[in-house]
Amino acid sequence: MHVRTLADTGALLACLDRSDPWHERCREAFGQLRLPLSTSTAVLTELFHLLGDRPREVESAWAFIRSGAVTVLPIADRDLPDIEALMRKYDDRLMDFADATLVHLAQRESLSTVFTIDHDDFETYRVGRRKRLRILPSR
Repeated sequence: MHVRTLADTGALLACLDRSDPWHERCREAFGQLRLPLSTSTAVLTELFHLLGDRPREVESAWAFIRSGAVTVLPIADRDLPDIEALMRKYDDRLMDFADATLVHLAQRESLSTVFTIDHDDFETYRVGRRKRLRILPSR
């Protein structure tokens, strides 16, 4: 398979946390993905927020990021109107900023696969007007 893929918070967290119910499926899917995975600073902000004050988990996350498994794609001022428009478009789902950055990056970078456990939201989001994102791992 080995396609360029966007990485969402939940899947990254599941890869790092052996007690997460999605851990095995995410580790298996991770092995099929072309590295580095692409993400946004908003996703990393969520990740570190969810890890909270657990030093061992924070260090594991940093080691994972420093390994080259993840690269952060830039979000510039010129991207913000498109991200805002996405959040307005999906306001019935309360699209959060991190998800909006990923959908925007999918469109901007011509990416069609997202590494996420957030199936309900990412099955709803569209790139452009109609294109669905491919979600890994499957449910």
